[in-house]
Amino acid sequence: MPEPPPARCPSDPESPTVLTTPTIRTLGPSDLSEVLGVLDQDPVANAFVTARVLDSGLEQPQLGGQLWGWYQDSRLTSLCYAGANLVPVAAGPAAVRAFARRALHEGRGCSSIVGPAGPTARLWSLLQPHWGPAREVRARQPLMATSRPAPGVTPDPLVRRVRKDEMDLVLPAAIAMFTEEVGFSPLDAEDGGLIYQARVAETVGTGRCFARVEDGRVVFKAEIGAVTPRTCQLQGVWTAPDRRGEGLATRGLAAVLRFALADEAPLVSLYVNDFNAPALAVYRRLGFRETGTLMSVLF
Repeated sequence: MPEPPPARCPSDPESPTVLTTPTIRTLGPSDLSEVLGVLDQDPVANAFVTARVLDSGLEQPQLGGQLWGWYQDSRLTSLCYAGANLVPVAAGPAAVRAFARRALHEGRGCSSIVGPAGPTARLWSLLQPHWGPAREVRARQPLMATSRPAPGVTPDPLVRRVRKDEMDLVLPAAIAMFTEEVGFSPLDAEDGGLIYQARVAETVGTGRCFARVEDGRVVFKAEIGAVTPRTCQLQGVWTAPDRRGEGLATRGLAAVLRFALADEAPLVSLYVNDFNAPALAVYRRLGFRETGTLMSVLF
């Protein structure tokens, strides 16, 4: 890996913010305003990190990881969230190299690297010799967004919020969705799936999990994940395999989209694998348009 000029890499969140040389450091609550300024440059692409920052106020452990900042000419210009995901934000080549050095120093604690395609690809090229091979690389994932209800699509009236007492109902569908999307069951994790089940419970508890239930079985589900004042992100979209091709996803997402726009944010986004032609067709029919491209590296 080519080495740029040495950069100071303090890890203390209280390190001085008046910096005259390219520097990377861990950020804390006193940096919140500057951090939000960087994140606001692309509120759709940065929704996940923005939501974590706003929910935690950059206090650990609420943040669920660390947030590294890259300073150029005394100005915070780039970020990298390091938790269960490693996520570069507004990161040019020099910042990516610095984040790669820091990640190698800390060791891999993430299960994926995900972010805008260009910086993520550069970051992975530096980490791959040490962290590779990846289980899967999804090099192009269209990032899509819309600010209006689905044109010409009637929302499914049977899609509703999952109640807090319905975890046993929705969990099998959530596990099936995860297994199909990622390639292994969350129950096979070292903790037996406890962290995943807690995440599903949080989504249900906040009223951001939606489903169509027939005869005691979830046949369609979707969730609202990251939420910020400017956007929210759909995730966990799934239709029971034996019910696909009936239009449940199109009508169901139209219903979830209405809930999201009314209750969460003025813009709704999602990202999808470029090889998933059926999903892309559904999202385009619902009025979603591409706003960027993400990339994911899965371990």
